[in-house]
Amino acid sequence: MTTLSIASVVALMAAIALCAGLIALLFPLLRRYALARPNARSSHRIPTPQGGGIAIVVATLLVAGAAIAITPVFGPLSRELAMVAACAAILAVIGAVDDIRPLDALPRLILQALIVAALVAALPAALRVIPLLPWWIERALMVLALVWLVNLTNFMDGIDWITVAEVVPVTAALGLFGLIGALPPDAALIAFALCGATLGFAPFNRPAARLFMGDVGSLPIGLLLGWLLVRLAEHHFAAALLLPLYYLADATITLLRRWRNGKPLATAHRSHFYQRALDGGMPVMAIIRRVIMLNVVLAGLAFATWWMPALGVPAVVCGGALVGYVLFSFDRHTGSVARRR
Repeated sequence: MTTLSIASVVALMAAIALCAGLIALLFPLLRRYALARPNARSSHRIPTPQGGGIAIVVATLLVAGAAIAITPVFGPLSRELAMVAACAAILAVIGAVDDIRPLDALPRLILQALIVAALVAALPAALRVIPLLPWWIERALMVLALVWLVNLTNFMDGIDWITVAEVVPVTAALGLFGLIGALPPDAALIAFALCGATLGFAPFNRPAARLFMGDVGSLPIGLLLGWLLVRLAEHHFAAALLLPLYYLADATITLLRRWRNGKPLATAHRSHFYQRALDGGMPVMAIIRRVIMLNVVLAGLAFATWWMPALGVPAVVCGGALVGYVLFSFDRHTGSVARRR
């Protein structure tokens, strides 16, 4: 095994243990001060602690930072990685405040945009994803895309294990991309650390969940995923598009539907495809299994585009068709239940 492979396995296991340990320590405090009470938009029926995502973020940053610091192949912590960690930590603080006392949509969005802009400014100047575009337009689009990814990760965290079903396959694939040289080694370690921390959180969030992630976790996780995907997109755009395709499709189509129907875009709702399937009677684990299997197949298509770049467009088309089929299956289930009623 290479030095990076060993460091990646150690980071994965250490993040699992650290996240689970932190949750065990924090659980009494979260149960006392961060209780999510059911409302009309909730999927849970009893008050449940939220904020478990803080353990994911802390475990990811600590483990990845330690692994990068002590692994011989890495030099001093770069300005880019320092900015990634700082921006994730600040978003976690904003999310924690929002979990306890919800912020207005506009100030929250402005803060997110400023944090994302700082992260994009720290990217290497030579990094290009779409070289045909002027540099400044590409950077502006990166800011918009990352702000959307931060928010859609938050929006999609609506039932038990849904974020686990998305983050674990995507970060595992990103980590493997790092091991084969398609992603910088430091990014690979962050991907493995985030994967491990999410696995450490998973037993507590398994249906029926004893703990929710909260905005304190979903916002910085969205940022970390976005940064990792940008670094992958530098040389493998099709792969970077395929990995998060389910989340992108569900959240974006749902937002467009709400806009078309004149519904408020910034308020919480139960309009995502998987939520409507749940309300139509599809069991939580049936939804989760479909999302996990879909993400595994999307990861396989992403690796196919790395192995044979000419497969980029056909793989994206195939991935889009598979995502469409899963969304349709969720919609069809909702419709069939509604007709029976």
